[in-house]
Amino acid sequence: MKVLAIAPLPGPAWDELTDVELEPDWPPASPRPGVEVVALPNKRVDDDVLDLLPDLRLVANFAVGYDQVDVAACRTRGVAVTNTPHVLDAATADLAFGLILAARRRIVEGDSCVRDGQWDCHWSDGPMLGREVSGTTLGIVGMGRIGGAVARRAQGFDMRVIHHNRSSGIPLDDLLREADVVSIHAPLTAETEGLLSRERLGLLRDGATLVNTARGGLVDEDALVEELASGRISAGLDVFVHEPHVPERLRGLPNVVLTPHLGSATVETRAAMTRIVVDNILALERGEPLLTPVEA
Repeated sequence: MKVLAIAPLPGPAWDELTDVELEPDWPPASPRPGVEVVALPNKRVDDDVLDLLPDLRLVANFAVGYDQVDVAACRTRGVAVTNTPHVLDAATADLAFGLILAARRRIVEGDSCVRDGQWDCHWSDGPMLGREVSGTTLGIVGMGRIGGAVARRAQGFDMRVIHHNRSSGIPLDDLLREADVVSIHAPLTAETEGLLSRERLGLLRDGATLVNTARGGLVDEDALVEELASGRISAGLDVFVHEPHVPERLRGLPNVVLTPHLGSATVETRAAMTRIVVDNILALERGEPLLTPVEA
């Protein structure tokens, strides 16, 4: 069974596949007949891509989120889609909490001062004062597995936790008004795109911190840049609207910590994700049920 990937996936499970072709540029420049599986991290798969892969049977998505895959188009052509749920909850929650700490305590700015040999640089415009984490209110948008893992970590910091889900918690607008820290963990769908609009970002209290390790499209990125530029709030962002593009103006702001979609980027988690991808491919090859089919 021929598998097409942009690069080898991390972990020993990848070596169990015997017929792999690498295509570092995505989408392929020309049709690729004979390819039955694509194993991809957050790459677009739509009708145009599917036209290039006439024998495709499976899109093995190397991620939990699959908003970049046109699942309906795949289903119409008889192509299955799988993802890698459950194994990256802890790693993503750890990163979210790391961004909370980094943004509120200005850790990256302090690191830059030391690296530049400017130990006292934080006194040039007054002391480099951050904001407390312990004893504050954490608002979680999307209390699923990852949101729940963040909530458990918050207990160790004596944080009061509130949340908003479609079917539980408090109204989103109330959460944004009450929280000192807002951490986003909702899926990106047609209903949630732009969920944190310009108007809703304006509800954040002065000194609040917004953390997003879910999907960039959940937030009005232009409005967020304006809020950050005003100095009214801070942020920690692992995801962006048009990855890998990050707006230049955003990159120039000191009160935002930026990471390149590292939520699942640990040795252990990425190996576990590869294990799921490979097991789905092997199940397809053996004619067995897929382990983690996307049903949306």
